[in-house]
Amino acid sequence: MKALAIFILIVVFLAIIYIWDVRQKKHTILRNYPIVGHFRYILETLGIYLRQFWFASDREELPFNRATRVWVYRAAKNIDTTVGFGSTRDLRPVGTVFFVDAPFPVLGEDAVETRPVTIGPYCKKPYVAQSLFNISAMSFGSISKNAVLALGEGAKKGGCWLNTGEGGLSPYHLESGCDLVAQIGTAKYGFRDQDGKFSNEALRGVALFPQVKMFELKLSQGAKPGKGGILPAVKVTPEVAAIRFIQPYKDSISPNRHPEISNVTELLDFIDHIRTLTGKPTGFKVVLGSYEWLDDLCIEILKRGIEKAPDFITLDGAEGGTGAAPASLIDYMGLPIAESLPVLVDTLVEYGLRDRIKIIASGKLVTAGEVAWALCVGADFIASARGFAFALGCIQALKCHTNHCPTGITTHKPHLMNGLDPTNKAVRVANYLESILYETGVISHSCGVREPRQLTRKHARIITEKGLSVSLAELYPDKMPGTKGL
Repeated sequence: MKALAIFILIVVFLAIIYIWDVRQKKHTILRNYPIVGHFRYILETLGIYLRQFWFASDREELPFNRATRVWVYRAAKNIDTTVGFGSTRDLRPVGTVFFVDAPFPVLGEDAVETRPVTIGPYCKKPYVAQSLFNISAMSFGSISKNAVLALGEGAKKGGCWLNTGEGGLSPYHLESGCDLVAQIGTAKYGFRDQDGKFSNEALRGVALFPQVKMFELKLSQGAKPGKGGILPAVKVTPEVAAIRFIQPYKDSISPNRHPEISNVTELLDFIDHIRTLTGKPTGFKVVLGSYEWLDDLCIEILKRGIEKAPDFITLDGAEGGTGAAPASLIDYMGLPIAESLPVLVDTLVEYGLRDRIKIIASGKLVTAGEVAWALCVGADFIASARGFAFALGCIQALKCHTNHCPTGITTHKPHLMNGLDPTNKAVRVANYLESILYETGVISHSCGVREPRQLTRKHARIITEKGLSVSLAELYPDKMPGTKGL
């Protein structure tokens, strides 16, 4: 009798679905194929997970393939990252980069520690940055408090900086005592008054914290150049809203640019204003598209004097990530960092500003090979957000904007967020940082230099359309320093 009752319930349930399907007019598939048509939508929803674990090969998935994710996971867990038999990385596609090994590589005992670099030598409080690899911008609100706590403690253990993102400085950023880069976004979250205007008092208040070492003025970011930050209403909790000085549970949409900045003159004015009030190094973050304006910027800097230059430029590539952005911008807007980084470096060289302005490269640089490439091209530092997100346990579920992140990183739902233990994940963050620095060192020693920042363009080659490689030094010949500044 029990089995019969269950059978009748199933039949009634399917009959109800059948009647609903054939009478509704919204979905043609369901109207034409009642009941079975639902499998189409179920498989569409599950498709991303089926591809990720069953059907996609180790090297073909986007935005990050399985081989990359697994390497980060193992590095974060301090598991041996050595492999056997041979590489699965295909060296044939155009644009593939590899490094040139020296006939007489550097012995381990001859290797040296990566030197600290001073940012903002003309500031009252210059910043001596210890690590060449650092944590890029991820706002509290976009990520959970547990994620912020883990990143901060991991940064403290590893000796790198943590960028706050445009969501403002939260108590969770300060808890670990790690070095912080305070980002000022177009909406001025954390740096505004109750009317939404930029506040000098709020800026001074943030600058009082000794952990805050630098200020980064965000002009644009890789995944959405030309569009401001987007934090969906479901993620604007009362706590997030209080830090940002906005209304809770309403979409947090930043302007697509700073209202105060419409040209290079106003950009330098605003940077100088922040630096004067805080006494700390100040620079800006940008994605290059049209890069002719860099000439205007450099000319204006030379008119004012190099002490008025931005202390650093964070260059994000079009391949950069975000918690939420229109697909049209993610897919089509901005230049990849492989093209834009050499342009920025060479422009600063030509105007004699390369030593004055430090370059921080960002945008999908999550492995030692990618870090070494950026150093070869001319970056001073590399910053990564998604690499450290993987270290926290990100599984690339692509649910960052929904508040349903299964790993507790980009959600404020307590039952999901509590699964992320900050103490445990902080160790993984520090392990990942250590692995990146170690393996970048391995690459540099194999190239015959004693430390990673001695890598140059001659140490890397790139595959061309002919199937042969060319040295980056030939592809991007050295520019004559200061020739455009004469």
